[in-house]
Amino acid sequence: MESVTRLGRLSPRVLASSSFVLVLGIFFVAANLRAPITGIAPLLDKIIAAFELSNTQAGMLTTLPLIAFAIASPMAASLARKIGIEASLFISLLLICGGINLRLMDSVWALYIATATIGVGIAIGNVLLPSLIKRDFPARVAVMTSCYVLAMGIFSGGFSALVTPLASLQVLNWQGALGAFSLITLLSIVLWIPRLRTRTMPDTISADISVQVPVNCAKASKVWHFPLAWQVTLFLGLNSFMTYILIGWLPNILVESGHTPEYAGVLHGWLQVASAVPGFVLIPLLARLKDQRIPAVVISIIGAVSTLGLLYAPQFAIYWTIMVGFSSGGCFILGLSFISFRSQDAVQAASLSGMAQSFGYSLAAIGPMLAGYLYSSLGNWSGGLWLCASASLCCAIVGLGCGRDHVLPKFTTS
Repeated sequence: MESVTRLGRLSPRVLASSSFVLVLGIFFVAANLRAPITGIAPLLDKIIAAFELSNTQAGMLTTLPLIAFAIASPMAASLARKIGIEASLFISLLLICGGINLRLMDSVWALYIATATIGVGIAIGNVLLPSLIKRDFPARVAVMTSCYVLAMGIFSGGFSALVTPLASLQVLNWQGALGAFSLITLLSIVLWIPRLRTRTMPDTISADISVQVPVNCAKASKVWHFPLAWQVTLFLGLNSFMTYILIGWLPNILVESGHTPEYAGVLHGWLQVASAVPGFVLIPLLARLKDQRIPAVVISIIGAVSTLGLLYAPQFAIYWTIMVGFSSGGCFILGLSFISFRSQDAVQAASLSGMAQSFGYSLAAIGPMLAGYLYSSLGNWSGGLWLCASASLCCAIVGLGCGRDHVLPKFTTS
C-alpha cells in the first residue's frame, strides 16, 4: 500500500509521530459516530414543546438516523473506492458538522433534515472506520476496535450528561446545547486534514467483497434461505430494537419515574458508556469459545431483567441503566461476531452482514416510534419497557440457535 510504503521510509521518530496523529484522528472520528444523535434524547421534552410534536413524531428523531444507516451504509464502500477512505471519512465529518449546525434553525423540517444528514455522515463513518483500522493496524484490530468503541461511549455519554445543563443556560437553549457538539466535530475535522495528503483505497479483501457480492447475487441471496442466517439477523435486530428505544426515550422514562431531568441525562450517558465496556471483556473471551450460547443467553437475560427493573424498581435506576447498557453492548458485539463465526468465506460473511444489518436497522427504526405511540395510548412507559424486555428475551431464545458451533452451508452455483 502506498501509505504504508511511504511510512516505511520515514525515521522512527517521524513514524511514531505520524502513528500518534493517526490514532488521535481515529479517536476523534469515532467521537462523532454516536453523540450527535443520542444527545437529542435528554432534550426531547423541550423539542416536543417547541414544535408541538406528538410522541410518535418525536420518535422519528431517533428513527431517521437508522433509516439513513440502512440507505447510506451500502454506498460508503463505493464512495471509498472512488475517492479513498481518508477523503470519505472527511466527507463524513463535514456532513455531521453541517447537520449539527442546521439544527440551529428554528424549523421542525430543518431539524428532521439535519438529523437525516447526520445519520448519513455517521453511516459512512461506521462502515469505513473499521476498514481503516483493519488496514492500518492489522496486528491490533481488537485493541483499536475496543478503543474506538470506548471513544464513542465516552463522548456520547458525556454529551448526554452535559446537554441538559447546557440547555438550561439562557444564552444557549436546547438548540445551542445541541450545537455545542460542533466544537468537537470541528476539532475532528482539523485533526483529520493531514490524512487528506494520502488517498488510499479500501484493502484488497474489502474491495473483493464489494465487487463480488453484486456479481454473485444469486449465490448471495441464498443466505436468506437458511434458519441460521435468520437467527443471526434476529439476534442483531432485536437487540437494536431494544437499544434504540432506550437511547430515544430513557430520559423521559426516568423523569416520569421521579428523577430530575439532569440526573436522567447523566444516566442516559452511563447507558452509553456501559455499552462500550463489553468490548474489553468479550472480544478476548470469544476468541477462545467455539460455542457462544451461554454468553448470548446470559447477557440477553440481563437486558430483560434490567429493563423491567427500570419499570418496577426505578429507585435503583443507576444499576439497571448500567446493566442494560452492558447487555446492549454485549449483544451487539456477539451479533457482529456471529456474522464471522457462522460464515465459511468472505462473500458469505458479506452477504450475511448485509442481511443482518439491513433487517436490523429496519426493525430498530420501528422501536422508538412504537414506544412513543404506546406511551400516548397508555399514558405511561410500561408498554415501551415491556417491548424492550420482550425483545431481550427473544434474543436469548434465538441466541440458543446462532450461538451453536455451526456454520452456514456452502452456497452452490445452481
